[in-house]
Amino acid sequence: MEKLNGRGGGGGALPPQDVDRKQGVCERRGQRRDTATSHDGDVDSAEENGSSHKPSDAKPPPPPPQQRQPKRNKGPHRDCPLQLDQWSCLFCSSSTPGNSPGDKNLKNRGGRGFKKQVFEAYMSHEVVSQGLKRGELLQGPLRINPKNYNDAFIPSPDGMRDIFLDGIVSRNRALNGDVVVVQLLPREQWKVRPGGGLWGPIRVGYGAPSEWVMRPHQSGLWGPSRVGHGAPAEGGYGAPAEWVMGPQQSGLCGPDMFTVQLRIAVVYIVERKHSRAVTGFLKLLPDLPFAKFSPVDHRVPRINVPLADCPPDFSSRPADYANILFICRITSWAEDSSFAEGCLAKTLGQAGEIEPETEGILMEYDVDFSEFPAVVLDCLPTDLPWSVPPAELGRRKDLREECIFTIDPATARDLDDALSCKQLADGNFEVGVHIADVSYFVEEGNALDAIASQRATSVYMVQKVVPMLPRLLCEELCSLNPLTERLTFSVVWTLSPQGKILSEWFGRSVIRSCVKLSYDHAQSMIDGPDRLFSPGELPSMDPRHPLDEVHQAVLRLHALAQQLRQQRFDGGALRLDQLKLSFTLDKDSMMPQGCYVYQYRDSNKLVEEFMLLANMAVAHQIYRSFPQETKMVDELQEFCDQMGVAVDLSSAGALHASLHRSLGDDPYAGARKEVLTKMCSKPMQMALYFCTGALKDEALFQHYALNVPRYTHFTSPIRRYPDLVVHRLLAASLGTPPCVCVCAVQKQASHCNDRKTASKRVQELSSELFFGVFVRECGPLESEAMVSGVLDESFDVLVLSYGVQKRIYCKSMVGLESFQHHRVGKRGEITLVWAPEGPGGAVISVFSLVEVQLRADEAALKYSALLKRPLDKEA
Repeated sequence: MEKLNGRGGGGGALPPQDVDRKQGVCERRGQRRDTATSHDGDVDSAEENGSSHKPSDAKPPPPPPQQRQPKRNKGPHRDCPLQLDQWSCLFCSSSTPGNSPGDKNLKNRGGRGFKKQVFEAYMSHEVVSQGLKRGELLQGPLRINPKNYNDAFIPSPDGMRDIFLDGIVSRNRALNGDVVVVQLLPREQWKVRPGGGLWGPIRVGYGAPSEWVMRPHQSGLWGPSRVGHGAPAEGGYGAPAEWVMGPQQSGLCGPDMFTVQLRIAVVYIVERKHSRAVTGFLKLLPDLPFAKFSPVDHRVPRINVPLADCPPDFSSRPADYANILFICRITSWAEDSSFAEGCLAKTLGQAGEIEPETEGILMEYDVDFSEFPAVVLDCLPTDLPWSVPPAELGRRKDLREECIFTIDPATARDLDDALSCKQLADGNFEVGVHIADVSYFVEEGNALDAIASQRATSVYMVQKVVPMLPRLLCEELCSLNPLTERLTFSVVWTLSPQGKILSEWFGRSVIRSCVKLSYDHAQSMIDGPDRLFSPGELPSMDPRHPLDEVHQAVLRLHALAQQLRQQRFDGGALRLDQLKLSFTLDKDSMMPQGCYVYQYRDSNKLVEEFMLLANMAVAHQIYRSFPQETKMVDELQEFCDQMGVAVDLSSAGALHASLHRSLGDDPYAGARKEVLTKMCSKPMQMALYFCTGALKDEALFQHYALNVPRYTHFTSPIRRYPDLVVHRLLAASLGTPPCVCVCAVQKQASHCNDRKTASKRVQELSSELFFGVFVRECGPLESEAMVSGVLDESFDVLVLSYGVQKRIYCKSMVGLESFQHHRVGKRGEITLVWAPEGPGGAVISVFSLVEVQLRADEAALKYSALLKRPLDKEA
């Protein structure tokens, strides 16, 4: 149940623009506690397309009918012998006159009694629908750079690069994550600056051949070549769309060269996916009937809040609220104002404290953390403790006597998967994956199903979980707790010792887990195959299954998992392991007492391998029965590594081999691999849910990283709604198939994508929040760091002791006399020149080792990485 991105145009029903929708979330949260590295616009691209056409052959198309002719050239190109007026058919916009935001002729000219218009009115539903159909407009999700709120992007139609939107006005009141429609602005609004190179004509556009710019051919002759709209001629991945124009050998354009930057603007908001709720601070404005709300996320505008909506004593005691965190909701944003209008939703509390900050994160990302209402709880069994009804036993395979156990984190309370493995007389193995049958308790269409569908996923933070389902279900009725009979959906295979699947069975079952193992318990069994454990070292077990039986089952599963894993990677699978920060918390205060990088070990790999195998098997089973239902696809956007590191991106397998080839045998080889992994993860798109009935090209069903043709989610129905849908489809595939609406499945898939993105970001922000508290309470912290990216005036480092990434700005370095950015081929470098009494000069480039200090800032929970001194040692 997954979807691809909605990049294409279309004329479907579009919502009116005056309705603010609370559903959905933004992709990123601006500069709050930012430990992640932004890659928007930081990586260069050197793609060029040549052509052999002569200039006389490259005739541009005539201008569209009723096209307004552009005015006489102004600006730095006015004296160029190649007057743009002569080439108006090349540079005129295909947009409909009178509908372009930013068109200066449409601006309210102000005057007495008038306010100056800041933004253009949105196009009508009809105009947008027709423009999308004709290819004159483009639709896509808006992404705003958290490091520079002036820069925004939407995906290009070819999926290769992003289209750049320059400035707040171009975004036309859209917020991060919104699905927008954009238009190419008229030629007179393109930016022109001196400098550039020799360029020949390139054909660009949304679909219609409407725009031409100049670019050189290798032969020195002018020739056309076609590129996707927004493809940058220089500057790279996510860089502004710029084309350079200059003279031919004939001197047609004269000696001066200049660069033309196309401008794009939002003309319609299809879906307001940003929640319009933001955390921030209030500021009193003297003699005005409203206060100014400043969001922590700089990508959101400042908001005017009526004083009547503020605390009663705010006007008389504003200093008391200087460090109080509020939640504000945007209610409107007029065309003639740079500021939005809003109302205070809640006073959160003191900034920098964990609970107010956590609640703010949840509200910003529209996470429903309220208690489940009575109408939902009424859907649950009331006769407790619950036991399996005798009639249900007769309809299921009875596996209660089998040696089945769970392996989970030590603190886990929602145990939704269990494993079994026994050796058969012929030397093969019977292996089972048993998943909690949540669909038995969540009846399709009732109140419980409705709220689970809306929440779509459990949200995991450092100190708490916001569950998708009531805790009675998560932790009792569905949790595969030891020595308790539970309903499950099972996949059972017969595997050879080499991991070859000889047979498989799907069906509903009843199990009785014999023990709850943690990853540490399973790892100790793997590390000590002949070890005799004392009674206190492991949890108590079912007397019918002694410790040795469980130990041998774990060892067999480990051996088979190694075989399966090797087969996957030999077949071209990819895994990008990134460092994950974990915390130890005080049991009473829940404050962080320490932090460490989580170790991904063989016990984790064992469980992962069989969950992957079950998900793939169920995907094939459902697709055989429902070729128009649910699967998952993961798309890797083309990414050309511009950092001077050889990485083969021709396939997932090639990329995996690149990341696991020898990076040296010194102690920093692992750090270099982590830096490479983060670089390669940036252009990757998360796996998306989509309905196969809405996607006709089966080649796009493939999961890129796993390199498998079919994949779905089956193994976590307690915490993911898509898995619950898959359980229902699997049950139907084994019986009578139901009638399923493709549109409804696709709509649910899209919603699950939004909630999955929000959940992931909330989890990241929770980790950043706790690390910020840890730095404040225990800092300054010192560590070695490895440079992971170099920009013009800053560089990113991976802090090796904690696995976090921070950006270090050269202008803020104490004792630095000067710095200079330059390139050696495609590799960016910064030369630092320290004051005479300092340690001398140093060259910073990717993989350079530096010493950093993490120090808390004055702002709540903000911290900076300070360069202590550059090391001469180059990794």
